[in-house]
Amino acid sequence: MGTAIIAGNAVVRGVQSPNDTVRVGIAGLGGRGSAHVSAWAAMKNVQIAGLCDVDETHVGEKMNALEAKGVSRPTVYTDFRQMLESKDIDAVSIASPNHWHTLQTIWACQAGKDVYVEKPCSHNVFESQQIVAAARKYNRMVQQGSQNRSNPALREAVERMRSGEIGELYMARGLCYKWRDTIGKTPVEPVPPGVDYDLWLGPAPKRPFTKNRFHYNWHWFWDTGNGDIGNQGIHEIDKARWGLGVTHPTKVTAIGGKFMFDDDQETPNTISAAYEFDVDGKKRMMTFEVRHWISPHEAGIAEGTPGNTVGNQYYGSKGYLVMDGGRYYSYLGKDHQPGPGAQGREEHFANFLDAVRSRKRESLNCEIEEGALSCNLVHLANISYRLGRTVHWDPKKMECVGDAEANRMLTRDYRKPFVVPERV
Repeated sequence: MGTAIIAGNAVVRGVQSPNDTVRVGIAGLGGRGSAHVSAWAAMKNVQIAGLCDVDETHVGEKMNALEAKGVSRPTVYTDFRQMLESKDIDAVSIASPNHWHTLQTIWACQAGKDVYVEKPCSHNVFESQQIVAAARKYNRMVQQGSQNRSNPALREAVERMRSGEIGELYMARGLCYKWRDTIGKTPVEPVPPGVDYDLWLGPAPKRPFTKNRFHYNWHWFWDTGNGDIGNQGIHEIDKARWGLGVTHPTKVTAIGGKFMFDDDQETPNTISAAYEFDVDGKKRMMTFEVRHWISPHEAGIAEGTPGNTVGNQYYGSKGYLVMDGGRYYSYLGKDHQPGPGAQGREEHFANFLDAVRSRKRESLNCEIEEGALSCNLVHLANISYRLGRTVHWDPKKMECVGDAEANRMLTRDYRKPFVVPERV
């Protein structure tokens, strides 16, 4: 099959009433895909109509799980493009590796499907532009899987900051301190039975099969992943940008490296990024940090528990606010008096489903343009890290100022026929 996916047939039925069943096809059935299957299977008036994965083992596991829950057996696909041809699917839920997210979303929009796509929605800045363009051209509901945006407590926290609860905001921090051991080194070996490895590679360059380049560890290779800053980190970067109330940075600086381990990983296991923004002539600053090993907790995040520290801090002229998992808390004044706080649970899939039914793009809590803006912060930090210098960003031209080498890294060479188009 070629890449001309049903582009002239982009008007497929919208769901007409809240009682209509929304038929969902799920692509990518690994770790995060398991959460997609469980979420959709538990929702009323939703039918899992298709499952798609290049690994027969993943498909078998999910089919058994659905059967155990008494869910009707969906149609199984190996090639995502074949699933898009089905008239029995209204929306697709994408949990494939990062390098596939944008192209699969564009194809789905062209086929008239609404899309829930995992974070990061793009693998580079060019893809961030193209995924938004496709959502607009084909008038699709497209949501990035930044689940914290649909947590009522965290939404309340952002509203409090907007109203001046902690005063004039000037800085936000994102933290991603996760205990990650070495991935070791794995040799080239034959592709496992039941795996379509060429289709798994898709837009990425042709590489020999190794276990480290495949399930989950693909995150740590530039061909397919974006490092931990684009894995867990994109959640905290998105929340930091959201709370700070900013869009495009003016400059980005990142330093880091791969410390302690001698293994196959290409991306840094430790990185520190700093961003500067201009908001109506006033500077705001944002920092983000990945650590991969032993770290203390900060600002009370995950205090009292061993292991990871993942969250956000926001600083204002009257106090500071912390997001820690599904809760927030704040401290006001020079003497750090406890301020407002709350705990909540996210319902991001439900938010997407509501928009599919209502056809109101503005009701999406992380509409794809918002997701793409946050992804660009990941991509620019990685570019700065890889080049070893600050990059200055021009949001009107969508390019790095006076830096041809950095601008070449805004996109990639795509392996035909898996090409993200310049015109969607």
